Amino acid sequence: MNKNEKFVITINREVGSGGRTVGRIVAEKLGVKYCDKAVIDGLTQKFGLSTERIEEIKAQKKSWWNDINNYYQTLVNSATMPMEAEVKLDNATMFETEKHILQDLAAHESCVVAGRTGFMVFREWPNHLNVFIQASMEHRVKRVMRRQQVNEQEARDIIARMDATREAYIKKYEDTSRYDTRNYQLVISMDDLTEEDAAQIILSYIEHTSK
Repeated sequence: MNKNEKFVITINREVGSGGRTVGRIVAEKLGVKYCDKAVIDGLTQKFGLSTERIEEIKAQKKSWWNDINNYYQTLVNSATMPMEAEVKLDNATMFETEKHILQDLAAHESCVVAGRTGFMVFREWPNHLNVFIQASMEHRVKRVMRRQQVNEQEARDIIARMDATREAYIKKYEDTSRYDTRNYQLVISMDDLTEEDAAQIILSYIEHTSK
């Protein structure tokens, strides 16, 4: 990946691994936008988006990207996610809508995308880096217990449910697994690392590959 040109970094991660935090740190250090489920859901709700609606807005209003950009700032700077339009989309429509939003974001400027099937969405993108953040079950359970204030069994249940849901979602659209390391240029285990450590590994990799 060449950091001197427009780029996109995707962070796919196991729940409880700290991958979302890693993505935020990387985005901050590179001075680019960060996008995850909360941002995508907020944009979808705010603008009542579907792929068709996106194209309609683009055709009618040249300030489409300015509107998205301005609302993005509201989302990332707010402790709550303001929802101004109720949107009910089936999974296939939601996937296409998220893909559309993410690719529009990356087309306008460099960004870091956490989750949201990023490694699939940007597989053919000209200048990208796909990263997978993983950790042992013990590490994941402890982190989920701490962050969600649940006991060990509840943490294990959360992890099992999320792992199954995310894997099923991937397989619905692609003949691959999110655990297939061939989908990534960089795989990081968090067991002996802090989020800052992992972010630095990613930044060092980028420096190396940008030469």
